[in-house]
Amino acid sequence: MASMTGTRTTTAADGWQEDPPARRGFGLNGNGYGSLSRQFPSTPQGAQDARHAVVRQLGQWGFGPMEDVSCAVALVVAELAANAVRHGSLPGREFAVRVDYEGAASRFRIEVSDARLGRTPEEAVLPPADQESGRGLFLVECLASRWGWEPRNPVGKTVWAEVAAPVRPGGP
Repeated sequence: MASMTGTRTTTAADGWQEDPPARRGFGLNGNGYGSLSRQFPSTPQGAQDARHAVVRQLGQWGFGPMEDVSCAVALVVAELAANAVRHGSLPGREFAVRVDYEGAASRFRIEVSDARLGRTPEEAVLPPADQESGRGLFLVECLASRWGWEPRNPVGKTVWAEVAAPVRPGGP
């Protein structure tokens, strides 16, 4: 009889015990890949909801809310979502957020898509100190290993960023 240690083991007919498979974050496949894709209203509350949804998903993937990588991904999502609401919204259209965790490549890919192609991101520059806004893409550039944008079919654009993820002990 197996002892009650809090870990589940499998006992074959011959008495051989196998260790349970290595625990991985909920929603990750065997290769350590996970994806979140959702749409949100083009409102400030929608941008906030997007950030909260991503932080919850990061937790399910095993990245705590106070880990550096979780904070970096949450800030990138918050800035890109805020830009989608402020500069890319059209009446009646939502914006989309997609976050892919690519464990084997040790990175997160963040994509925020909106309905307006005419307002594309410009080069990320730090605005004057007395300016109240305009630092979002500068922050994205500081946190991401690379970022850019591309047209989206049938309408709009997708702004994307890649953030390095730590290599997890014992695999993806």
